[in-house]
Amino acid sequence: MPQEPPRHHVHHSYIWLGSIQAGAAMFFVVLVSGFSGFVGALADGETIGDDLPLLMLVIGAIVLGLVLIIGLVALFQWLSYKHLYYIIGPEEFNLYSGIFNKKRVHVPYQRIQSVDQRASLLQRVFGVCTVSIDTAGGSNNKAVQVPYVQKSQAEQLRTELFARKQYATAVQEGMAPQEAAVAVAAASGVVLPQAGAAGQAAVAGSAGQAPHNVLDAPAEIWTDVRGVFGGSAVDTGKVTYEYGLTNKELLFTGLSNNTAFVLVILGILGGAAQFASQMAPVLTGMVDPLVGQFMLLSGQLFGGNLVAAGVALVLVIAAVMWLLSIVGSAISFGGFRACRRDNRIEVERGLLQHQFQGVSVDRVQSVIVKQSFIRRLLGYCELSLGKIDAAAESSDEQQKSLSQGLVVHPFVKMSRVPEILAGLVPEFAGVPVESTPVAPVALRRALIRRGIIQGTGLWLAVIIAIGQLCSNAFIVPDGDGVIALFYINTGAFIGYALCLVLFVLDLVGAVLWFRGSGFAYNEHFMQVSNGGFARETVSFPRKKIQFGYTKTNPFQRRARTATVSARTAAGVGGTTIRLIDVCEEDARSWLDWLKPRGNVVE
Repeated sequence: MPQEPPRHHVHHSYIWLGSIQAGAAMFFVVLVSGFSGFVGALADGETIGDDLPLLMLVIGAIVLGLVLIIGLVALFQWLSYKHLYYIIGPEEFNLYSGIFNKKRVHVPYQRIQSVDQRASLLQRVFGVCTVSIDTAGGSNNKAVQVPYVQKSQAEQLRTELFARKQYATAVQEGMAPQEAAVAVAAASGVVLPQAGAAGQAAVAGSAGQAPHNVLDAPAEIWTDVRGVFGGSAVDTGKVTYEYGLTNKELLFTGLSNNTAFVLVILGILGGAAQFASQMAPVLTGMVDPLVGQFMLLSGQLFGGNLVAAGVALVLVIAAVMWLLSIVGSAISFGGFRACRRDNRIEVERGLLQHQFQGVSVDRVQSVIVKQSFIRRLLGYCELSLGKIDAAAESSDEQQKSLSQGLVVHPFVKMSRVPEILAGLVPEFAGVPVESTPVAPVALRRALIRRGIIQGTGLWLAVIIAIGQLCSNAFIVPDGDGVIALFYINTGAFIGYALCLVLFVLDLVGAVLWFRGSGFAYNEHFMQVSNGGFARETVSFPRKKIQFGYTKTNPFQRRARTATVSARTAAGVGGTTIRLIDVCEEDARSWLDWLKPRGNVVE
């Protein structure tokens, strides 16, 4: 009778660390609510001397309630821990969970898309992480998440899962089991039971990496510490190509990735404003001298011009936020490292919160080169790989982050892209170079489409004109009405000037789109470029195209153009790459190429 594979439980920090996090969240909510009530009572002029015994009783009841709730959470976490484990079977990975409602997730090894790791700052301190196993499961694919895995155990799990995937694929393609196991041992260092004694001699080693920027050294030290329960490092296979970020690239990455951080800062400022409104009645006497000092300082610097002082204050706040966004983004990319290890691509980053993504090269759907307007001026781009992404079962934030593919370099010089692709994904070496531009008539159509139909400047001018006409029609031109109409009309003319600028930018964007858009294909690959102020070029193998089609509307048929669309499995639910206004003959030739056995290009 075959022996049952061992059960692997998650780390015991799942019990107490999860309970501490839940308790801290509840304590924070109670603290904020109680403090707001306390400040409100003081603002209303109430005293607490007579109600002190009752207040102490309420505080004691709250503390007792918190302890009871945290105890119940810890009990639930302990019961969940007893029933949460995984088994690495001969043909599939199994995850078991659930106290009353039992759940068992089956993951065949050959279906594994990627194995990722995420660790918050607190998890990094204790040396644990969350492992996400992504399978190619279609539009409703959910990543299988194993929480609170010890760091060394996560590395071992990732290595073994990819090794078993490689073994299952080789056997499925007709290789003998022992021969496949020996090949896996030579490539990954994982000795499967099928390899026998020959597998021990074939184990491979791995290469190291020297720091590339100022944050790589502390990130490397942080990684070597491995946390309280991190365990010893695991050899995860041989690295054949590896790179990081230079100081210049790290700086420009911080300069060009600030949107999310600014939103966080705005949220914090909003919360601070709300808190300040609650504290204002209490701190009025303390704030008045500060306001006086500000007025005095503005009088000295700006001659009493409060508008200039306010503008200067806004600029200072904006500069501080901009600087914080640079620091925050740079920290998030601290310790960036991308490598080719065996038959998979691995990317990790994060000085405080650590992110690791590893994907098999056969699951890469496309290579994407993105250039924003600033990146185009500087000659840089963002390089990423399109892959089949998964939505996390309980986290919308992770779903959004995973839907962006795998960024293998956030800010790289265009001239260096071929070198990175040759080392990271040499399978994409045959991408076509010569591009077929869109039809000549596409320029006229782009000017109409972007300048009139979708024109921001034109339609904004229409809205301003309607508002101006309504104001002039309904406001009585007497005393105050004349002044109001003067300001309304002046503001409208300023708006028209802005609309004119936007209209010109729309037309320039249409011309840039026409000059920078096109597509190309050869025997094995296709490439689509969409230009404009920003530019995106997507290259993908012909065998990754799920289906393709052309589409025309009456205006395109009159202009003898068509829209070509190719569908791949990249992203959550797939991605459609399209190009508008391709010449009708070029679109027909592409459809012939797309047909089975139609991939021979002269």
